[in-house]
Amino acid sequence: MSTIRLLVGLGNPGPEYSQTRHNAGFWLVEQYARMYGQTLQPETKFFGNTARIQKGAMDLRVLQPMQFMNRSGNAVATLANFYKIQPDEILVAYDELDLPPGVAKFKTGGGSGGHNGIKDIAARLGTPDFHRLRIGIGHPGDKSKVTGWVLGKSPQADQILMDDTITEACRSIDILLQQDMRAAQQHLHSFKAQREN
Repeated sequence: MSTIRLLVGLGNPGPEYSQTRHNAGFWLVEQYARMYGQTLQPETKFFGNTARIQKGAMDLRVLQPMQFMNRSGNAVATLANFYKIQPDEILVAYDELDLPPGVAKFKTGGGSGGHNGIKDIAARLGTPDFHRLRIGIGHPGDKSKVTGWVLGKSPQADQILMDDTITEACRSIDILLQQDMRAAQQHLHSFKAQREN
């Protein structure tokens, strides 16, 4: 069994950001908590919204940092330190420019790929060696357009693909918790959401 004790979803707080691509991590953790009948509740000492999912041997904290993306690490490090959770017991879900909508992939460690949330978490934990779940949002094709892209809303066709992918990713997290990373990767990496014609 895999020991993931903390699931983090990255995004920006506030209603003006709730539908933007940069909040894909928020969508995932909200959906995952819902699967277990939980709702994320504000917890100021952890600078975010949290939930706890307990089922069988699973005891999982779920966190949405509610400071802006580039300060996500504060919430993650504070909660991890409080519950003595190690970096390799953390899974962070976030939006990934280098994957198209409809695709999500697990990854462990490595660089931040320019993602400010991941960069800050690595800095605050003192290591990049935590698990990631990258949710594809596609790339605008030009570096200068990235900010507008991640803070923009997807067209409906892309949004449907991302929603389908998040549902599949939630199933894959269950596989990860019940089995291991390899089984979860095999499940998720063979999935690609299909566009409706």
